[in-house]
Amino acid sequence: MAQFRLLANRRFGPFFAVQALGALNDNIFRNALATLIVFGIGVEAGWDASGLVNLAALLFILPYFLFSAVFGQLADRFEKSRMIRLIKLFEIAICLFAGVALYLGDMLLLMSVVFLLGLQSTLFGPIKYSIIPQLLEKRELIGGNGLVAAGTYVAILGGTILGPIVAGVPLDWPWLVLAATLLVAIAGYLASILVPRAAIGDGDLALDLNPVSASWTNLKLLGRDRKLLHSVLGVSWFWFYGTVFLVQIPAWTQAVIGGNEATLSGLLALFIVGISSGALLCEKLSRGGVEIGLVPIGAIGMTIFGLDLMFASPAVPLFDAGIGQFLTMPGSGRIVFDLLAIGVSGGLFIVPLYALIQSLSENAERARVIAGMNILNALFMVLASILAIVLLSVLDFSIPQLFGIVAVINLLVAVYVFTLVPAFALRFLMWVLSRLVYRVHVSGHSIDKLPETGPALIVCNHLSYMDPLIIGGSLQRPIRFVMTHSIYNIRGLKWLFRLGGAIPVAPAKVDPECMRQAFDSVDAALANGELVGIFPEGGLSPNGDVQSFRSGISEILQRRPVPVVPMALEGLWGGIFSRAPDRWNRRERGFFSHVQLNILEPVPAGEAKREKLENSVRRAYQDLRQKA
Repeated sequence: MAQFRLLANRRFGPFFAVQALGALNDNIFRNALATLIVFGIGVEAGWDASGLVNLAALLFILPYFLFSAVFGQLADRFEKSRMIRLIKLFEIAICLFAGVALYLGDMLLLMSVVFLLGLQSTLFGPIKYSIIPQLLEKRELIGGNGLVAAGTYVAILGGTILGPIVAGVPLDWPWLVLAATLLVAIAGYLASILVPRAAIGDGDLALDLNPVSASWTNLKLLGRDRKLLHSVLGVSWFWFYGTVFLVQIPAWTQAVIGGNEATLSGLLALFIVGISSGALLCEKLSRGGVEIGLVPIGAIGMTIFGLDLMFASPAVPLFDAGIGQFLTMPGSGRIVFDLLAIGVSGGLFIVPLYALIQSLSENAERARVIAGMNILNALFMVLASILAIVLLSVLDFSIPQLFGIVAVINLLVAVYVFTLVPAFALRFLMWVLSRLVYRVHVSGHSIDKLPETGPALIVCNHLSYMDPLIIGGSLQRPIRFVMTHSIYNIRGLKWLFRLGGAIPVAPAKVDPECMRQAFDSVDAALANGELVGIFPEGGLSPNGDVQSFRSGISEILQRRPVPVVPMALEGLWGGIFSRAPDRWNRRERGFFSHVQLNILEPVPAGEAKREKLENSVRRAYQDLRQKA
């Protein structure tokens, strides 16, 4: 995949190593400490092991509430690569302090180390996601964010496995924990030296060091842009959902599955491999753009497979089952699939949101936006823990029931997200469906010249009822297609067409009011900066050739001169969705046949004429037929 080439790129590779090693170090120490608390110094000192583990989790997340806003200001105020190097030096100092705490076996000092690690992560958090748009080009954002998400979760898994291992080696004192964390911290610092300089966001920013007022200012910053706020809330919800599942998987493995430590490691690995795979898959599915259509798809998957995991959980556990024994248990394949699918869906949900937040925020305030998001993330994670405590301890629900309840809540989130971005979700579904049915090849020197914002009229020849699916799925922006009123009003499909913003039109002699409303709707859409797609021939081609363009296109452009993007489709004539007389018997134009879409040079506003557009589309179509 193209995104993996970023790892060898001087702009991105060192930064990726820094953030992955940081996540690895956090999790090595925290899991090593949990092991020592449960099986070593915590028990020997008479401490409540469960209480200490929960206290450690609270201390790690506490700095996010207290200092995210202040550190977000610092990340906007000063040069980020230099800050990263200072943060990695701070991490080395924390590891040395941890060594002293481990040697003394002092629980108060060890808990202080957890707090300091949380503080260091809080320092790095605003930089981590605000520097990515400065290191990468816009078309690389999804791929870069996918790599960062995958690297983070793989690091979490690595720390979850390595922490108990280094803590479990019988020694006079757990110096192996010190050695492991110190080596990782030093490696992170060496990588930080290679991180390139990034432009300062706002060198004149006046710092507010009051955590309360700074936090409130950051949260108000999020509220200025509705799209930005919704995206941030989506990320925070993901951390709510993920916290419930990740925190409960150990207890679920033991009490519901009846598995041992090896089973737990395997199931955690499945979950994290799923998230990493989904994150990496985003780059392929996004085709170089910020693909918001993936978000509702991921949300729906999180609900479906979360619910199925509840039903797939066994009623009677298989006691003391190793990973091999678990895999032979009836229904284990379903559990494995659900955990992987939940992870993949989560990756599809979270990565586009991170990329969208980065693209919506300005460089001068991006770190403060990320800091505000981190505050909300921490709040949602605490709320997830409170919900789990109430449902499991107070109301006596089972862990599978908790999974099901959160999946149902997530369904409401999925529906809400879908209503926010229905056009993007439908456009992505158009891409999926068209690629499942046909082998589509998009060509043209002007693919990258399509307007990213602002109005434009898309015109194309019309060979089959599948044409809108091919065109709509091939462009990064949603398109509002003009369609015949008789098709628009098909019972059972009208709601879908309306949701996609389709514009019904009828001939003047059939319904003059419908035609007038269609022209008004097209004009309003263009005035609103949208893309509108029309087929100027006025209907499906009866013979496979390009028919004369009707006068409607001239009226549209006379009302509102906008850029026009001509296109030519080839490969759909003769298929069952065309008007070819022998369409049911022509196998070469059936499913999985080759379809070509040629995107021509956009015509500037005011220069597009009906005859000129018709001739351009006809020539392009003939060229495609000759090459086919």
